[in-house]
This record gives sequence, C-alpha cells and structure tokens, in this order.
Amino acid sequence: MALQWMILAYVVAAEAAVAIILTLPSPKAVKSRIASLVSLILQPSLFIIPFSAFQLLDIYWKNEHRLMCSGETCTAAERDRYEKSIYKAQRNAILCVAACLLYWCIYRICKYHREIRSMEEIEKRYKDE
Repeated sequence: MALQWMILAYVVAAEAAVAIILTLPSPKAVKSRIASLVSLILQPSLFIIPFSAFQLLDIYWKNEHRLMCSGETCTAAERDRYEKSIYKAQRNAILCVAACLLYWCIYRICKYHREIRSMEEIEKRYKDE
C-alpha cells in the first residue's frame, strides 16, 4: 500500500520542480524550449489526475469504514494507532490534491507560454507590414 503513496510523492516532487523551473527567469530561447518540452510531457503525465482521484476515493472509503476508537474501551495503543491512521489519511489527501493542483498549474503555465509566443508572432507580422 505504501508504494502508491511513494510514487505519488515522487510525482508531486517532480511536478513542483518543473513548476519552479518554468517560473524561474531565464533567457527567452531557453524558456521557450523548456516550455515546449514540458508541453510534450504533459499529455502522457495526465494519468496523475485519475490516479489521484482513485486514491482520494480509497481514502474516503477507508474513512467511512474505519473502526472508531472513542470511549473508554480503547487502550492507549489503539487510540494512538487510530490517530496515526487519521494523520496518514490527511497527509495522503493533501498529497492527492497537491498532485492535481500542480498538474493544473504546469498546464496553465505552458498554455500561457504558447499564447505569448503566438501573440509575439502576430505582433511581429504587424510590424513587418
């Protein structure tokens, strides 16, 4: 079970690194090359959206069917285990949301770069006329 969360954590880290690279100031030629490369990678990496959604549904299902540990029938160890599972579920939910949000941010940044490039080409054509 931990393998899927480790994969998701690595994907979120990679998405964060790509988002930082895309937003760092750099020369126009380098930035356009990076944006075009990332645009090519975006289509195959779309798998992260349904994967995260499935993981969120799994978290929800486990939360609905989790044994409640409240009252005086629980031992301290059971209560700690219950709290630990709640914290893990919250962390994993944040990880899923971050993966989707970062993917969307990278998509929008690349789209803005394409729009800026097309506007610059239109402006260049008008100046040439």
